[in-house]
Amino acid sequence: MSTQSIAQPLQGRVAVITGASSGIGEASAEKLAALGAHAVVLARRADRLTDLVARIKKNGGSATAITADVTDRAAIQAAADQVAAERGGADLLLNNAGVMLPAPIEELATDQWQRQIDLNITGLMNVIGAFVPQLVKAAGEGGGVADLINTSSIAAQNIFPNFAVYSGTKAYVTHLSRHLRVELGPKNVRVSAIEPGIVGTELQGHVTDQGAIDWLEGSKEAIEWLTPQDIADTIGFLASLPRRVNLQQVTIMPTGQPY
Repeated sequence: MSTQSIAQPLQGRVAVITGASSGIGEASAEKLAALGAHAVVLARRADRLTDLVARIKKNGGSATAITADVTDRAAIQAAADQVAAERGGADLLLNNAGVMLPAPIEELATDQWQRQIDLNITGLMNVIGAFVPQLVKAAGEGGGVADLINTSSIAAQNIFPNFAVYSGTKAYVTHLSRHLRVELGPKNVRVSAIEPGIVGTELQGHVTDQGAIDWLEGSKEAIEWLTPQDIADTIGFLASLPRRVNLQQVTIMPTGQPY
């Protein structure tokens, strides 16, 4: 094995990253590109994506930006068609777009409920529907491998008061991933769910409930949060494993976070 292949184990692969304009998605795009993949970065904020692509290229990587909203099924299918036309299709998909809007259920914050369901569940399914055929095709060609990595949360497993709707959407992501692994694993498509504890990203900035804001601020003072780069490193590790190895569920916790 050459030094180049060791340093860039994802050379020749095409990685689509949703929610790539910040946080885990942004860091993962940079990591996957550094490992040799062509990063297709997808999000709504075109200016952020332009800066990200420029940074990846400056560091010797390869990337393409596609501006799209994952809740728009037609736009996501058009993005998939573009990836197929320009790059021959994706063989790595990081489903990372999401939003966290905790609030007591009795507040009846129905708009926030719907936003979380639309993005964390329906958006996820739009992307899966558009790109899974490409993953299956890639894995079936010449002994290839493909990866579907879904960003879930420790909230899929543990109980956090006032996070019921968000936690429910993430439980969906984790359980869906288990089912998809059974369907796609025999076709050499690896399926993994990443379940991070608290990561310092823009998610916390979207929170409007004061009780949740206070809880998050208190936790930040008490423990050292994970960084997006911590999660990106894990995603790069998963995608670089031998074809026969599939870590189906990875929980990544800050050392000081008890649950």
